[in-house]
Amino acid sequence: MTATVRMTKMHGAGNDYVYVDCRTHDLTDPPRVARAVSRRHHGIGADGLILVRPSESAACRMEMYNADGSRAEMCGNGIRCVGKYVYDRGLRQSPLTVETDDGIKTLEFHLDPDGRVREVTVDMGTPEFDGPRIPVASEGRVINQPLEVDGTRYQVTCLATGNPHCVVFVDDVAALDLPRLGPRFEHHPFFPQRVNTEFVAPRSRREFDFRVWERGSGETMACGTGACASVVAAAVTNRGDREVLVHLRGGDLHIAWRPDNHMIMTGGAAEVFTADVDLDQLYAATGTSP
Repeated sequence: MTATVRMTKMHGAGNDYVYVDCRTHDLTDPPRVARAVSRRHHGIGADGLILVRPSESAACRMEMYNADGSRAEMCGNGIRCVGKYVYDRGLRQSPLTVETDDGIKTLEFHLDPDGRVREVTVDMGTPEFDGPRIPVASEGRVINQPLEVDGTRYQVTCLATGNPHCVVFVDDVAALDLPRLGPRFEHHPFFPQRVNTEFVAPRSRREFDFRVWERGSGETMACGTGACASVVAAAVTNRGDREVLVHLRGGDLHIAWRPDNHMIMTGGAAEVFTADVDLDQLYAATGTSP
């Protein structure tokens, strides 16, 4: 019997995912589904798959898979869309708690006149600088330290903001050959669980340009945990203030690193469509094997 699954495509600042509500019905083989839905031109096209699950400790749980089917701990743009998804469908709590693989996050909603979610503010928790906990192949902190990648020495700052991040400050993000450079960072032996790499060009201390290469998905239009990492990295290296407007390829995020060490992210969330998808047909069209 053909499996038909209701799927919703959403995006936060152009960082797009396919969402499946698993609060009452489970989904078989999420990594395979993630690879199938993520294929652009052949499939739906997305940066990955996010499941909305029940939670014993929060209003719901977010479970995330990258485009290659690998599991990820957290997604800042994705969690804003999870919040919009459940709020617009009747779970009208603000603040609302969402359980993730990086702990419980608290969301507050900003509504359109029709009562639907327009923007979401998320308490993203606190940054982690300890090398083995990021993880990187180094003890202690890695702040503005040299790292040789593909024959070039870069100054990098590494931290975890839900996922492992490597922040590199550059003069011009548009000039980067990111399809070549991104994988060199992602698979560098310094990063035992791979890494998300942010390339950041400050316009001023309160306004940054930003591109990102995400592990398991490649270059994406936006990365919420990466935007948080870039603001924190700029602050600890005296390149920026603790409250910054970050310009990503898919839109803007407002990031504040509060004195209590919590990172606060505000940005949009949009629903693109909802449809019933025949998984067998999707697998065949995308050539996605088990």
